[in-house]
Amino acid sequence: MSGAHLHGDDRSTLTSRAAFASIAMAIFLIGLKTWAALQTSSMAMLGSLADSSLDLVASLVVLAGVRVAAQPADRDHRFGHGKAEALASLVQVIIITISALFIGFESVRRLVGGKQTAEAELGIGVSLVAIALTVGLIAYQRYVVSRTKSVAIATDRLHYASDLMLNASVIIALALDQFAGIVGADAVFGVLIALWLARGAYLSSSNALDQLMDREWPDTMRDEFIAATRAFPELEGLHDLRTRTSGTHNFVQFHVWVPEDWTVREAHDRMDRIEEALERQFPATEILIHLDPEGHTDREKLLPAEITEQSE
Repeated sequence: MSGAHLHGDDRSTLTSRAAFASIAMAIFLIGLKTWAALQTSSMAMLGSLADSSLDLVASLVVLAGVRVAAQPADRDHRFGHGKAEALASLVQVIIITISALFIGFESVRRLVGGKQTAEAELGIGVSLVAIALTVGLIAYQRYVVSRTKSVAIATDRLHYASDLMLNASVIIALALDQFAGIVGADAVFGVLIALWLARGAYLSSSNALDQLMDREWPDTMRDEFIAATRAFPELEGLHDLRTRTSGTHNFVQFHVWVPEDWTVREAHDRMDRIEEALERQFPATEILIHLDPEGHTDREKLLPAEITEQSE
């Protein structure tokens, strides 16, 4: 939870800087790879160029997503705008999938045509430059994700991590095609790159969908929260725990049984103090406690498994 101590403005600044860094690098690599693709006629290099071009679009989407997600809650969005990051991440997934389909189609067409590449040294040199820049960007993105827990930046980082393999594949493809004389190696590697991108798109979609579908926190995170509540005797009757995440903000709500002889004022004051204490332990988390008279069970709100457990 290292990123949870950041203020909203600090998160916005870090995520925006990461998005701008991605945009700047994508623009530079597009120019460099366009020149290299024209000189080498490499299908793998063309695929790498297409990927960098879509990187630019994806990075622009990320920038828009993190900017919107940083906006505070308003009258129409009382829970904030955090899901804008998940939407931006899904747009990235679509872009990566389109890139994979394009590269795969063109690679198969090149494999059938049997056209050979040229000027391997140039293509290899450009790919080495791209690898060096990508390593630097990924390191910075990893730092930003560790501080902000941004889903959009995390997806962008995964995409650029796949670019490392993509650029390494371009080097191997050019070397095999020209230096080893293996005709078609470039096209085969183009197909492999397409499959790798498709796999990355599939993996990237899970976190975004989890947020959009209000998936429960991971078990380890739920267990950590439940363990923290045990420090408060008033929460001994905790039940019906529900959690979700939106952008960099977490939400948790639960019911708790309280003695029937407590006044509304007493119960309210006690729970307010507990909420404040838990929110200090779990920053960027909004906690809502619902009070139930001792022994009361709202069976309609429980899942079937929870009803069975309580009956036992």
